[in-house]
Amino acid sequence: MADFELQFTSDYRLTTAQIFYHLPDHPKFLQEFIWQDYDRAPIFPELKQFLGFWVREIEGKLHSVYVAHSKIITPSEARMIDIEIIA
Repeated sequence: MADFELQFTSDYRLTTAQIFYHLPDHPKFLQEFIWQDYDRAPIFPELKQFLGFWVREIEGKLHSVYVAHSKIITPSEARMIDIEIIA
């Protein structure tokens, strides 16, 4: 329910970041990491927090980050209905 509320009320969107970083032992080689979470475009506070953690705590130096985001639930897809189900 929390994910639904984030998307519907706080304009959070499913965000995917493709992160390329240098291997610590072999800096000429790049490795890919995929990060995915709900975040607010265009400021991306959750992604920025994660990348800050990466820079502080992880040895692999960042090379590049590509970001994609999409609204999963839009107002036109959400419909209110008047029904009560008793189980």
